Amino acid sequence: MAEKSPPDVEACLLAHLNSGGEVPDSRSYASSLSVTHDELEAVIKSLSAFRIVETTDITKETWVLTDEAKGYVAGGSPEAQLVAAIPPEGASKDVLREKLGSVFDIGMKTAAKNKWIGFEKGNKDLVLRKVDTIKDDLQEQLKRLENGEVLSDKVIDDLKRRKLITKEKSIWYALKKGPQFVAKRKKLATDVTQEHLRSGDWKDLEFKDYNFGAQGQPIAIGYVQPLLEVVREEIQNIFLQMGFTEMPTNNYVESSFWNFDALFQPQQHPARDSHDTFFLEAPAATKQLPEDYLEKVKEVHQRGGYGSKGYGYDWKRDEAEKNLLRTHTTAVSTRMLYKLAQEKPFAPKRYYSIDRVFRNEAVDRTHLAEFHQIEGLICDYGLTLGDLIGVLEDFFSSLGMSKLRFKPAYNPYTEPSMEIFSYHEGLKKWVEVGNSGMFRPEMLLPMGLPEGVNVIAWGLSLERPTMILYGIDNIRDLFGPKVDFNLIKSNPLCRLGLQ
Repeated sequence: MAEKSPPDVEACLLAHLNSGGEVPDSRSYASSLSVTHDELEAVIKSLSAFRIVETTDITKETWVLTDEAKGYVAGGSPEAQLVAAIPPEGASKDVLREKLGSVFDIGMKTAAKNKWIGFEKGNKDLVLRKVDTIKDDLQEQLKRLENGEVLSDKVIDDLKRRKLITKEKSIWYALKKGPQFVAKRKKLATDVTQEHLRSGDWKDLEFKDYNFGAQGQPIAIGYVQPLLEVVREEIQNIFLQMGFTEMPTNNYVESSFWNFDALFQPQQHPARDSHDTFFLEAPAATKQLPEDYLEKVKEVHQRGGYGSKGYGYDWKRDEAEKNLLRTHTTAVSTRMLYKLAQEKPFAPKRYYSIDRVFRNEAVDRTHLAEFHQIEGLICDYGLTLGDLIGVLEDFFSSLGMSKLRFKPAYNPYTEPSMEIFSYHEGLKKWVEVGNSGMFRPEMLLPMGLPEGVNVIAWGLSLERPTMILYGIDNIRDLFGPKVDFNLIKSNPLCRLGLQ
């Protein structure tokens, strides 16, 4: 027997309305056509858009079956499934539980309540059937509800208690002819195809009007990340205009020697604790260290020199060989200054770098475990603290940050040392943006730099100046996995006033 073709829903609906009829309930009408309400609704919306039909919404709250209940409609209630699974000689609870799965406990409780099952005398584990046939009222009730029948309040309350139904809001439609009603809608062509040209029927086609005022799809384009592109590029330009040369920063993994020891930072310093620094498991250590320089660093740590008493402890090579994720780009500066000290004759240099560093920080609105550090240093004869302050004021004013404060501080490798603060308009407070100082003789002279050569240096995060310039009060909105891309799309480019 040939399969019945589905009805043309639009044609049926227009014919019904053209004959003078109306549709008081689209749900019932969909059932009369043997189609789903979703199929009819799609046609209704299309006809309504062209005012061929007029619609009135009918909002109703109806009870619908849960997924569990739909399973009972198909396979029977848990109690019916249980009785059907019991053979004439009975079955143990374990066998029935394995056969029925999750419905076993529910079926046992209800079947016992209905007195459909019992137990062998003296053996509560053997389940017996007490009836030959049963009437599955639950399955029947669920089927009736699914077909749209109205059930009594008592039955509804029982189904609610068993969590087999839930209330759902449904929107149906009442339909009548619209002002642009036609008995048959003529489909408008949108394009001229090769077939139209071959057959010549393009002359008789009616074409859909073009909406020249419609907005096109937005073009997917890339956006500039303010941290990594705009501000970083502007800072690089400032350094280059001030005569600085960029240092290589491709060593994310560094040895403790270049990161700490060469900076005259003692091995018992808290920064070397795993709570502050990420140490590597593999490779855990390095052996590639300059032996002559290492011995001088060891000596100045243990016994001092160059006017210093040192730290007076037993310096350990295995501590210096430990590998870590660099905690600051000052480790890069150490390598560059050592390399400069080997070049004869000495020539003054200005170096800078901008790259990532890693610290085992607790993440909050102003701290990340991974961030970017800006490093700048000048190596020359006769430099003073006044030179450092003057360079910092020139550098930060070029960044557009004129509100600066300097506070005395302590660093193991600089003396004197200063923390740098700038006023954050968004947070309405002074925020530390960097650290600075003059490298100690205990650090410079073991490298082989001439006496009288001083190094002024400063380091700051890339994120905090960017937060100040953009008015961002949470660093996680700027960098990391929680960045809001809409913020990046909508933010205007920050163009810094270079001097």
